[in-house]
Amino acid sequence: MKIIPRRSVLYVPGVNSKALKKAEQLACDGLIFDLEDAIAPESKKIARKIILEAISDSRYGYREIVVRLNPFDTEWGREELPVFARSNADALLFPKIESIGQVEEILFHLDAAGGSHMPIWLMVETPRAVLDIDRIASISDRIACLVMGTSDLVNELRGRHVETRQNISYSLQRTILVARSNRIGILDGVHLDFKDQDSFRIICESARDMGFDGKTLIHPLQVDAANEVFGVSPQDFEQAQQLLSVWKKAQALGKGVAVVDGRLVENLHIEEAKRIVEMQRLLESR
Repeated sequence: MKIIPRRSVLYVPGVNSKALKKAEQLACDGLIFDLEDAIAPESKKIARKIILEAISDSRYGYREIVVRLNPFDTEWGREELPVFARSNADALLFPKIESIGQVEEILFHLDAAGGSHMPIWLMVETPRAVLDIDRIASISDRIACLVMGTSDLVNELRGRHVETRQNISYSLQRTILVARSNRIGILDGVHLDFKDQDSFRIICESARDMGFDGKTLIHPLQVDAANEVFGVSPQDFEQAQQLLSVWKKAQALGKGVAVVDGRLVENLHIEEAKRIVEMQRLLESR
């Protein structure tokens, strides 16, 4: 799987020109220009124009640019898809996905509109989506990333937002398993209390330990912590380099294993070390 840094991916309301301008200077890895939840019905058409203009050039540099459309079964979604099919967006994000049929319909209309090159991201935000995510995610190699919609998911489960997130751990872990088995990216949902940095960091660390690539964000204040937690620490980078060096020497001697600091090192550890080193290289190249 191609490594794309997605430590921090910030939602930006498509109608907020000031926020779109500010995003040019933020240190996040990606931006999701939102036409769905953050936009009132009477503002959706103007938001569409603002986003199209914003992504018409390369003002956002290395940042991955994704546009979240409205559900395709709405009038707004049907109008938006052909507009952004051939845009400069790096991908289109589709909400409220619950079935293979939805994805097939989206891809059909996307191709018909000249967007056969366009990757798609899918939101996982309902019980039905979680239960059927293995079939949904494997339907097309155009699916590049899964995005947890934890706010909607907790609401539909009639649950509550708790710091441990034990109440949705099955949903999160199941979706991660599917993402990894299909070799596609996966992002954790948003943390609504953006002023509570301590709680945000705890949840980021939990998501990182589960296996998420990064976190979707609702405020620029959350960018630095997400980058740090989901990034490469100096210790991780140094250890990865050490593993690769020792492994190279072991292979030169015809050995299939190596030992570092009293621990057995096998091929699986080397693959992860290579990922860490490549991630650091990509981040430094910016």
